[in-house]
Amino acid sequence: MITWIRGGNLVDPVKGTVEQVDVIVENGKISRMLPPGVFQEEGPGISRIEASGRMVVPGLIDMHVHLREPGHEYKETIASGARAAAAGGYTAIACMPNTAPPNDCRAVTEFILEQAGRAGWVRVYPIAAISKGQAGETLTDFGELKAAGAVGVSDDGFPVVNSELMRRALEYASFYGLRVISHCEDRGLSGNGVMHEGVVSTRIGLAGIPDASEDIMVYREIALSRLTGRPVHIAHVSTAGSVDLIRRAKKKGIRVTAETAPHYFTLDHRRVIGYDTLAKVNPPLRSPEDVEAIKAGLREGVIDAIATDHAPHSSLEKEVEFDRAAFGMIGLQTALPLTLQLVRDRVLGLAEAIGKLSWAGATILGVPGGRLVEGGNADLAVIDLDYEYPFEADRILSKSKNSPFIGEVLKGIAELTMVGGKVVWEKR
Repeated sequence: MITWIRGGNLVDPVKGTVEQVDVIVENGKISRMLPPGVFQEEGPGISRIEASGRMVVPGLIDMHVHLREPGHEYKETIASGARAAAAGGYTAIACMPNTAPPNDCRAVTEFILEQAGRAGWVRVYPIAAISKGQAGETLTDFGELKAAGAVGVSDDGFPVVNSELMRRALEYASFYGLRVISHCEDRGLSGNGVMHEGVVSTRIGLAGIPDASEDIMVYREIALSRLTGRPVHIAHVSTAGSVDLIRRAKKKGIRVTAETAPHYFTLDHRRVIGYDTLAKVNPPLRSPEDVEAIKAGLREGVIDAIATDHAPHSSLEKEVEFDRAAFGMIGLQTALPLTLQLVRDRVLGLAEAIGKLSWAGATILGVPGGRLVEGGNADLAVIDLDYEYPFEADRILSKSKNSPFIGEVLKGIAELTMVGGKVVWEKR
């Protein structure tokens, strides 16, 4: 069977180009990419996908999601999260280890991959724990985890407080080709805080988390990367101070990469007024000045990737008092339109934006994808930049509905998602 994706505009995040190309898919691979009008074959063995006026992009790769399985399947399963990812234009997702039990051993890593294989929606790459039980005391067996299929290590949700342990993690992980992903938070400073520390937290009477809680740990990770010569990746960057620290580190040649999430360049702490628990995330939504710094970091290339930090929670964890509610929001079906707003606002070019959603994650994690090339996997999405729609709860394919963007009008959608030459999602 040959699939002919006809008349679309191919986005290449590496070349930074957008050009009209016909894409020919055979046996799960891209066999040819041709100028329009060159491919003229007909027959029952050829299926057509009309992509005229649409963008054909490399399948998006989310390097930071929470799938909750094993242990909290009432919030999300690997299958439901992967299906939501496919609907969002993603062809691969990397899942964090804070499950129950945490992914700190071969058995859990293999279970995740088995469940992902059964689901069959998108490629799933496990991120294993840095420390046993994510307790920050003893390193996990990185070699065993790598052999089982892990592509990185993180104690996401928990900072690695012990600097010596983090130093050894950087050295050990590098030996096995695993990227260390750091959750940067000084819990001595964040304490019992539930939102950004600033004028809004003072006004509405909620305990705050200062910028410094993140900045201090970002500085430590940069210092450890410089000491060891090993790379480190900073998760969910939210502050102007972190952006500045990473900018300075990159100028010095220190091997640091970073990601942010769409809510950090879309929302600020004023969204918490009214005690909306859907806006409660960790790190918290910051000030408008921090939001502008995040946009500048994306524009300058200081922030390499956009990841969702997709964090499903049921109403049991969210429909409670603000200080008791769980941190986190879902994001797999909203990341693409929110990122495309950066293109409309001229913060990023289209190829740059798609690159931060695809090529960057592939490069940092060392996994396939992120660019469409002849001979490569046919992992792609066809997107409509101009499709406008109200984002309602009935569109959400995640088991949880904890999104602050419900009811808002979004622009841009994945019409079709293909993984390994198989169409796994088409817009309803």
